[in-house]
Amino acid sequence: MAMDTGDFLLDDVGQWLGAFASPTVLIELASLLVCVGLAWVVVAGLRRGFHQEGHRSILFGHRVIDGALFPIVLLASGYVARTLLIKWVPLAVFKVAIPVLVSLVVIRIGAKVLQVAFPQSAWVKPIERSISWLAWMAMVLWVTGLLPRVLGEMEQIHWKVGNVTLSLRTMVEGALTAGAVLLLTLWVSAAIESRLLRSATGAELSLRKAISNALRALMVFFGLIIAMSAVGIDLTALSVLGGAVGVGIGLGLQKLAANYVSGFVILTERSMRIGDNVRVDNFEGRITNINARYTVVRSSAGRESIVPNEMMITQRVENLSLADPRVWLSTVVSVAYDSDVDLVIRLLTESALASSRVLRDPAPSAALSAFGADGLEFTVGFWIADPENGTLGLRSDINRAILAALRAHKIDIPFPQRVMHVQVDGSLPAAGPSVANLTGVAVSGERGQ
Repeated sequence: MAMDTGDFLLDDVGQWLGAFASPTVLIELASLLVCVGLAWVVVAGLRRGFHQEGHRSILFGHRVIDGALFPIVLLASGYVARTLLIKWVPLAVFKVAIPVLVSLVVIRIGAKVLQVAFPQSAWVKPIERSISWLAWMAMVLWVTGLLPRVLGEMEQIHWKVGNVTLSLRTMVEGALTAGAVLLLTLWVSAAIESRLLRSATGAELSLRKAISNALRALMVFFGLIIAMSAVGIDLTALSVLGGAVGVGIGLGLQKLAANYVSGFVILTERSMRIGDNVRVDNFEGRITNINARYTVVRSSAGRESIVPNEMMITQRVENLSLADPRVWLSTVVSVAYDSDVDLVIRLLTESALASSRVLRDPAPSAALSAFGADGLEFTVGFWIADPENGTLGLRSDINRAILAALRAHKIDIPFPQRVMHVQVDGSLPAAGPSVANLTGVAVSGERGQ
């Protein structure tokens, strides 16, 4: 890939520096400022017209100048201004401005594409810095006129690999072409994914995510093939590589391949979707993400579990949101035996209704569930529609409301009680058994010897 530097080569640095003393430099600077203002107006208008959100847009960033579209429009307007001015005035500013804008376009596109395609990857930052360094180094060589000489010296460094003779220039240009192809592939796949996932929820979200993942994998695969062809790799060797990969999958990568296949099955069958509450392997939580290899389940306590997709297919999984997103919760309360049962049931129901998260239909219910050793046990149950917001705080609020209601109506919550028979001089006391209220103390009920 040869680069035609054309009029931008500065063979005579002294002559170029002297051109900056010419009054025509002011015309160039004014033209460049006009190009900047025009690019800003165009990008701002398009941003308002398309109502773009910057965090997922490659062309439009968080601000007008933050995306890739601003340097692209600025470069295009700069080329137009340079074409018009070159017929009338000698160029000095644009000989530097055009290479700088080209480097800025490359850096901005590379950074935004990587940020959108891999938003949470730690290796994105080092790659962005590498792209920036390479772009600015190429710009310096271009402006100073050293680029043709460097390319010529790189052409002289060559070696023979089999029947193919490769030079350093060919390898560098092939690597740059491969990088450009991969960036373009990621750009297109990110745009397709953003459009597919826009305003999608529930089952539709899972299906569209499966389609977007498949399209991205397919496009990256073909991009890698084109990139390897650009580098000079014989594609006939891929048959041998494919056979080796097949053997590796058949022998050592069975679990990995099973996870990827299971992930595709989950996304296409829509048996589990993002946002569903599931219980798998004694871990309960909400599905926050379904990747190709694993599924992320987040509990109400904030802990996240990474579950291989094969486990989601081969093991028993309870989908609590498959038919109904509502979840039933309950809490148990013990009161003294002499308490008014009807009053306690009414107070428990009213306490559950005190929380706005508790559904009114179906309404909470309370019932006498058991005759405990220490008192009457009541169970109050209620439904909620937002388990993803957690249940611990809700239980705490309802328990506090129950405690306050019982105290207000003088209803005792009994301590643990045990009956002890004390033998005195070989006979039981005439007053009968004594009842001791015990807190955290275990007492044997056997007779004293």
